[in-house]
Amino acid sequence: MNIPTHYDVIQTDGLPVKAWTRGVELEEEARQQLLNIARMPFVYRHIAAMPDVHWGIGATVGSVIPTLGAVIPAAVGVDIGCGMMAVKTTLQASGLPDNLKQIRHLIEKAVPHGRTNGGGRGDVGAWQDIPSRHGEIWNERFSERFKRIVEKHPQANGKNTVNHLGTLGTGNHFIEVCLDEQDYVWLMLHSGSRGIGNRFGNYFIELAKQDMKTHLKDLPDRDLAYLSEGTKHFDEYLEAVSWAQEFALANRQLMMQNLIKALKTQFEFELTKTAVNCHHNYLARERHFGKEVIITRKGAVRAQDGELGIIPGSMGARSFIVRGKGNADSFNSCSHGAGRRMSRRQAKKQISLVDHEKATAGVECRKDKDVLDESPAAYKSIESVMRAQEDLVEIIHTLKQIVCVKG
Repeated sequence: MNIPTHYDVIQTDGLPVKAWTRGVELEEEARQQLLNIARMPFVYRHIAAMPDVHWGIGATVGSVIPTLGAVIPAAVGVDIGCGMMAVKTTLQASGLPDNLKQIRHLIEKAVPHGRTNGGGRGDVGAWQDIPSRHGEIWNERFSERFKRIVEKHPQANGKNTVNHLGTLGTGNHFIEVCLDEQDYVWLMLHSGSRGIGNRFGNYFIELAKQDMKTHLKDLPDRDLAYLSEGTKHFDEYLEAVSWAQEFALANRQLMMQNLIKALKTQFEFELTKTAVNCHHNYLARERHFGKEVIITRKGAVRAQDGELGIIPGSMGARSFIVRGKGNADSFNSCSHGAGRRMSRRQAKKQISLVDHEKATAGVECRKDKDVLDESPAAYKSIESVMRAQEDLVEIIHTLKQIVCVKG
């Protein structure tokens, strides 16, 4: 496919960075991180920066990093397998009540989220009683492999395992009820591998630093400590990441099932064939430019030719179901959202409750001080982000949320 390029090339003292950032801000801290990663000796061909790129720990969120013979655990991060799921229903806006508060409460009851359901600060959003189906899935798909991983690495173990399966979490994780351009209802959610993915991520980040302790001073950033292929810890890290990514996929599926079941107690509808479940924080082995490489997508969605993906906006902005164009220069990738323009601390200082209420007018959601760091003003313009990646994806559906449940 002959696709015109929309990226700028940032020259570095290593490999180049191809940045899809026209019309959106590329903060200096994120730019420097891209330069740092491009200097790593095992990076292949170039780095791709998506239009939602912003500073992250170790590597920029919104970057696609191809490597040969090594992985950087901090580039994957601690929310391993984080991603999106969306399904289209036959329900239309005309079948919904005028007051949507009851729908929000129904969702909040059906899916553990935030620090609810008896979970204290150290046990975020955990079930008090594990539903039997969740326990069955844990035993069938995850238990034995988990035991093998933590037998080798006891410090990677954590108490939040099966009890986090089917739970949303906190921060930018959310569940939304949306309407498309024909007023059909979509259900959409955002979450990952929860507490155990976080535990695995942090553990292997520190392990990589320990393995490289005599060489850390030679790295442009300590968080770029890496594991080399052929070593014991490399293989064990990939095993743990693979497990966490599968856990994240199942977590989203279970939440969606519970969400649908709850809504069907109040509304009559079926699901259409349109459903998407995609990671945007993960590792994958793929073939690009004639070589088998390890692709790290840190805040990026795979967008192969014809592949469906989800690019959400913020609490008051639109979201998009997209179809990939298979752009080779992006390593078949696109953005994973709007991208932050303010840190969480900055957002809580600068965004007022009045500002938040105005920005989320018409959306049934929380409008308290604890969600100000997720308010629309904390994010870049999703419209600008979408314009910057017209050569990466085409928009199939435009969604506007009417209910938003934040973790």
